[in-house]
Amino acid sequence: MWKLWLIISGLFLIMEIATIGFLVFWFAIGALFALVVSFFTDNIIIQTSVFIVSSTVLIFLTRPFVKKISKDDNVRTNAYSIIGKRGIVTQEINPISGEGQVKIGTETWSAKSYNDITIPEGTEIEVANIDGVKAIVK
Repeated sequence: MWKLWLIISGLFLIMEIATIGFLVFWFAIGALFALVVSFFTDNIIIQTSVFIVSSTVLIFLTRPFVKKISKDDNVRTNAYSIIGKRGIVTQEINPISGEGQVKIGTETWSAKSYNDITIPEGTEIEVANIDGVKAIVK
């Protein structure tokens, strides 16, 4: 019977690799506990009980730990990483003509103003949002 528990554990590990929830892993560990119990008894009810109880206990005991580790919010990447950063206007931002550029770090972005006001060249700005390929600045 131990071979069956080893196969079940392997299947759960493969399923864990295919998912990102870190939940199925504990079923694999529970199957390994049942595997160890199968060396001492041939009673399938005891083995299955050990599997269910150990998997359930492991899930509930480790859930706070897993939440603490995976607590990180989504990391802003690409264009959204500039929201909140400061820069300088390199070409006047004119809401009527729709022109304007800002330099944020080493990147130059097309820009428009947050309140549809004209912002002169050389003014320090802060990026409020991204709209398509334009930085919305204030």
